[in-house]
Amino acid sequence: MIVFPLLCFLFSTISTLSHQNTLVCNQTEKRALLSFKHTLFDPAHRLSSWSTHEDCCGWNGVYCHNITGRVIKLDLMNPSSSNFSLGGKVSPALLQLEFLNYLNLSGNDFGGTPIPGFLGSMRSLTYLDLSFASFGGLIPPQLGNLSNLQYLSLGGGDSFYEPQLYVENLGWISHLSSLKHLTMYEVDLQREVHWLESTSMLSSLSELYLVACELDNMSPSLGYVNFTSLTFLSLAWNHFNHEIPNWLFNLSTSHIPLNDLDLSYNQLTGQIPGYLGNLSSLKYLLLYGNRLNGTLPSSLWLLSNLVYLDIGNNSLADTISEVHFNKLSKLKYLDMSSTSIIFKVKSNWVPPFQLEEMWMSSCQMGPNFPTWLETQTSLRYLDISKSGIVDIAPKWFWKWASHIDRRLIDLSDNQISGNLSGVLLNNTYIDLSSNCFMGELPRLSPQVSLLNMANNSFSGPISPFLCQKLNGKSNLEILDMSTNNLSGELSHCWTYWQSLTRLNLGNNNLSGKIPDSMGSLFELEALHLHNNRLSGDIPPSLRNCKSLGLLDLGGNKLSGNLPSWMGERTTLTALRLRSNKLIGNIPPQICQLSSLIILDVANNSLSGTIPKCFNNFSLMATIGTEDDSFSVLEFYYDYYSYFNRYTGAPNYENLMLVIKGKESEYRSILKFVRSIDLSSNDLWGSIPTEISSLSGLESLNLSCNNLMGSIPEKMGSMKALESLDLSRNHLSGEIPQSMKNLSFLSHLNLSYNNFSGRIPSSTQLQSFDAISYIGNAELCGVPLTKNCTEDEDFQGIDVIDENEEGSEIPWFYIGMGLGFIVGFWGVCGALLFKKAWRHAYFQFLYRVKDWVYVAIAIRLNRLQNNLRVP
Repeated sequence: MIVFPLLCFLFSTISTLSHQNTLVCNQTEKRALLSFKHTLFDPAHRLSSWSTHEDCCGWNGVYCHNITGRVIKLDLMNPSSSNFSLGGKVSPALLQLEFLNYLNLSGNDFGGTPIPGFLGSMRSLTYLDLSFASFGGLIPPQLGNLSNLQYLSLGGGDSFYEPQLYVENLGWISHLSSLKHLTMYEVDLQREVHWLESTSMLSSLSELYLVACELDNMSPSLGYVNFTSLTFLSLAWNHFNHEIPNWLFNLSTSHIPLNDLDLSYNQLTGQIPGYLGNLSSLKYLLLYGNRLNGTLPSSLWLLSNLVYLDIGNNSLADTISEVHFNKLSKLKYLDMSSTSIIFKVKSNWVPPFQLEEMWMSSCQMGPNFPTWLETQTSLRYLDISKSGIVDIAPKWFWKWASHIDRRLIDLSDNQISGNLSGVLLNNTYIDLSSNCFMGELPRLSPQVSLLNMANNSFSGPISPFLCQKLNGKSNLEILDMSTNNLSGELSHCWTYWQSLTRLNLGNNNLSGKIPDSMGSLFELEALHLHNNRLSGDIPPSLRNCKSLGLLDLGGNKLSGNLPSWMGERTTLTALRLRSNKLIGNIPPQICQLSSLIILDVANNSLSGTIPKCFNNFSLMATIGTEDDSFSVLEFYYDYYSYFNRYTGAPNYENLMLVIKGKESEYRSILKFVRSIDLSSNDLWGSIPTEISSLSGLESLNLSCNNLMGSIPEKMGSMKALESLDLSRNHLSGEIPQSMKNLSFLSHLNLSYNNFSGRIPSSTQLQSFDAISYIGNAELCGVPLTKNCTEDEDFQGIDVIDENEEGSEIPWFYIGMGLGFIVGFWGVCGALLFKKAWRHAYFQFLYRVKDWVYVAIAIRLNRLQNNLRVP
């Protein structure tokens, strides 16, 4: 009897509490949020749930208090890519959200608009994140009114927008007495010389990140730095060009629990100070990319809590042994790359740590292979390239390396040897290039994304590798097996490798035809098959490679016509087909390649005339122009390490080009080269005048053809031209006067033609040897030994560029006459009006006369004496 009323009371209470907890949002705040939405640009409809018919506490990114129903949190951080970015303006309607304590607009795109000053009136805010949202202009000092703020992150975004965020006076930051975290990324602080003093007054500050803020002075005149709670300090990517400052010593002596110190990517000089070893709580020390020198302080090896040690890319020189690491049992990340450090440990060393990343490129570790690596079972990134190893890779290494967690193995640029036949490579990124590996090609797992085995001694047919059965779909994007001894025909198994974007099989002994199945490489951006023994036509299936930007088929035995479909591949930036057996005309469709900067079809049997439409090569017609298509020549391996550090350095495509009379490899500067080489063919007709409009062209080689006619009069307008070779043709007429304007020209060959007349007078054209002009019987003038006749002299004077405004010759004589008059009266006038100068001058003449007289008398006397000798 008592139980039933008790149950009724219980259900009634639960119902009442439930009713009280289903609160709807405040209507004033709902209207404010709708007004805020109205001023935003939302192309991805992220705020589609924000409607008048819905409870705003259920809207995307809106969080309400679970009792009062008031909006306390607004999190509109961009969840992924730019396609989901919000834009527009931030409405002052946010001021009506009086209980809002959390506002996050990071990762969006506000197009360089200023941070609104009214945010400084939102006194309830404890968290404000506007980072990477492309705000611009002056950071409003009103933000200093947010006395409850604990987290502030500003800066970053698309550098296209101007102006970027900047600060003139950072004094307002000292009023944020509750601030614990401050991040400023790409905020211009160079106007504020007291930035350190202002930030050090924040007694509650535990995390300070001032990254890429144009800071250049880290040592203002401070007697004491008041960082009492600092645990994280990052001043990376600035312009500090002095020694590591002494105020950091205050951090090491005041028992501050500093865990993270990042001074990387500056220009810091001097030695690493020993007092850093007193930062006993330090876990992360990043000094990468400075100009630090000397040896490492002994106190550095006492940091027993160290997890991350990055001292690479400095001028440090020291010898490290196993003793130095005795106390670093927690170490997981080690970077000593690009230093002169010698890593000298015993072969049986068992380290006290388990590394996850090891970056030791250009650090001396050889000559023996580091066998202690076998103990590092957690290592995911290993780079020991250029480390002086001259040894055989131990058998255990490949099994150890194939562990599924190993993401990167880089052994490149050593002298490591071994037979890899039958070895399974299972890492995401593998670079074994420039070593002494041999045998047949190894097997791959589908996990491999990059494989570079160039410049080794691998041999045998390539087909077994290409046609191997993978346990899943291949993810291979970059494959470089150039400069080996691979042989046989290219197989028809290219459909297995459709993820490839870059393929280099150059400098091998491959034979047969280029298979049609290569056209199935739809993502291919760069294809190198140069210097093999490939024959047959260029397959039309390659027109399916619609992203192709670089094609190098030079140095083979390819025949047939130059395909007209190549004009459809408007992404082509570099085309090298030299030293083949191609015939027929140069198709005019090739002029559709507006992004082309390198055209090399030399040493073939092409005939016909040079197309007049070469002026459509727009990137050759302008100086210093870059294009999105250049990404095919300079690219990155997009991988991130365990510690979220971007580890991919820029990589470059390479081409062998004949420029200035010699063949050289172009790699890092390839994207800056502008070159046309049509030499050693059977081209006839005249040089089209349209080619003169290529003012950005740096090298033009039309030698060893059957070209006739004269050099285009406007050739001198090709201002960037550094190398010009028109030798061994049937060109005639005079050398245009406009060629005097080619001020960058450093290689010229006009030999063995039928040029006549006087070589135009200019410092540039007379600076070349006579060999540049020989074989032209009617050509005269310096540097040739043949002097010009009066008629030729007269011709040379009268030939004037029609585009020049009047003749320069009269002005030459006028200038010479004025110079004589000024010089004559400058000397004679002074002697006429200055008596003391006149006397001194004539006394000097008398002394000279006496000296000459005595010298002649002595010589005559000696001559007479010699004649008397019988």
